[in-house]
Amino acid sequence: MAAEFAEGRRAGFRVVTIDGPAGAGKSTVARLLADRLGWRFLDTGAMYRAVALAALRAGVDLADALALDRLTADLRVELPPGRVLLGGEDVSRAIRDAAVTQATRFAADCVEVRSRLVAWQRAFAGTADTVTEGRDQGTIVFPDAHRKFFVTAADEHRARRRLAELQSSGAVVDFETVLADQTRRDAQDAARAIAPMKPADDAEVVDTTRLSVDEVVDLLFQKVAARP
Repeated sequence: MAAEFAEGRRAGFRVVTIDGPAGAGKSTVARLLADRLGWRFLDTGAMYRAVALAALRAGVDLADALALDRLTADLRVELPPGRVLLGGEDVSRAIRDAAVTQATRFAADCVEVRSRLVAWQRAFAGTADTVTEGRDQGTIVFPDAHRKFFVTAADEHRARRRLAELQSSGAVVDFETVLADQTRRDAQDAARAIAPMKPADDAEVVDTTRLSVDEVVDLLFQKVAARP
């Protein structure tokens, strides 16, 4: 995969990174921006969720880093447009399950798993212009990205977005619980020993609190287009 990535970079493919905390709208914005640019979209969170789903199905001890690494080494995760495939199976909905969400942090905190997924992400972006979103795309995975953005929003605004997503999927949850979970997750992501969530030194911070999705996409599109 590393070789594929190197070939892609020599071929001049560009990467736009969109990092930020949960609920800031970065996934939606990244997907729409990729569509508008005509580039590929890389949902890195889906990769970690696929690993977590596979671990839960296999009964792997989530706290066992070596076991998680062995499992990940044998996985085949593909991201065709709009879908997530695990060993050829469409798990696009399964990876959004609450149990998978809870388990994903173990994959994200595992040094060995993260190293493998960084290679997957670089290989993905090594064959076409790519918009990618996550927590460490501009800082760790693509330090030489064409453009870097860190998308954020006010805490309560992000929690309301997340609440709406959960309720639309049928989950029964209240705002206070979502906000508390979000606060805990933000703290974990920022304090992570490996690849902590933070803006890259050369990233532009974009606050989406008072902007619509279309306004954010328009803003980022103009900034990317200004640097061909």
